[in-house]
Amino acid sequence: MPPKMKKAMAGLVMGKGALAAAIAEATETDKKTAAKVLETLAAIATQEVKKNAKFTIPGLVMIKTRKKPATKAGKREMFGKVCIVKAKPAKTVVKAFAAKALKDEF
Repeated sequence: MPPKMKKAMAGLVMGKGALAAAIAEATETDKKTAAKVLETLAAIATQEVKKNAKFTIPGLVMIKTRKKPATKAGKREMFGKVCIVKAKPAKTVVKAFAAKALKDEF
């Protein structure tokens, strides 16, 4: 992404501190406690995704991991042209899926 586009998008995303402040205000607690809750949620989510390959925050998001197999090097025909393709190692892909209630709103 070009640097100008990154700067424009940076203003649209709520950061960790702003999210902690919003949670603290909504639950009538201090910001430090809300930040600790966010850190704990992130740690639990990371642990569960590594163990089960799937983690769900009900009503919000489902996070899944998937193993992509390695690809061999060689020549492949793409759109009528023969291209030389490099070998790629296997990797794990992480995807997030919005809850059905969120999909209906957008």
